[in-house]
Amino acid sequence: MSEHATSDLTLAATASHAKTPATQATLPGRPDAAVARVTSQLDTPALRADFERQGAFLYLDKFLAPEETAQLVALARAMQPGLNRNYLPGHKQGGSVSRHTIDEQAPFIAELYRSKALIHWLEQISGDKLQVCPDADPHAYALYYYTRPGDHIGWHYDTSYYDGRRYTLLIGVLDESSCRLDYELHTRNPDIADEPGSVQIPPGGIVLFDGDKLRHRITPAGPNEIRVSLTFEYVTDPGMRPWLRFISNMKDAVAYFGFRQVFRRLLGGK
Repeated sequence: MSEHATSDLTLAATASHAKTPATQATLPGRPDAAVARVTSQLDTPALRADFERQGAFLYLDKFLAPEETAQLVALARAMQPGLNRNYLPGHKQGGSVSRHTIDEQAPFIAELYRSKALIHWLEQISGDKLQVCPDADPHAYALYYYTRPGDHIGWHYDTSYYDGRRYTLLIGVLDESSCRLDYELHTRNPDIADEPGSVQIPPGGIVLFDGDKLRHRITPAGPNEIRVSLTFEYVTDPGMRPWLRFISNMKDAVAYFGFRQVFRRLLGGK
């Protein structure tokens, strides 16, 4: 696997001990300009070729600038007390914070998600015209926490219930752990042999993939470890059939964010 950037992201200790509310942890400035500066320095055609060769998968160990990464670290620390924990025997254990909570407490993340520079670059890599997910989708952008021994998620695909394709952008935020992203490429292509791989995503690094094509897992956390990742979901068609919407909502409620977060609009937004 080719990596077109190397990183040495040593974050300030003050960011790992943020005591301010999440909304105050955000520093001034728009993330769109920062993303534009980063992507202008990348060899996007070569990365596009890597993405295609690897069956709609790309890993970069450095993407976000240190300043934006530090903001994400501070926000993740500040929002940790409010995460929703789930345990599905044999498949998943960990904590999550949905886009609804992020909208209230961490507008920087929502702004980064909607960055025109970011979406344009993702379109160049994927070759698809991308759209943000509907406002009601709690999975559109979310933080995922592995903070207790055994926190993990088993082998799975990021199955899209949308009418079109759904791409996952996984951003490293905190990684003081032995957790790894294990994956298998080409599992849906009978003409190419499966290709296993494994990475640890440093703060500011990214993984981009087509959710329906990449089989992957997060290996279990050990004692006194913490791993936090941020995911952005983009779609080629935001339409979804009602019965699939129900299935998607139930999955998110049970496995990730809790019923109150997922169905909050049905409960009057409270």
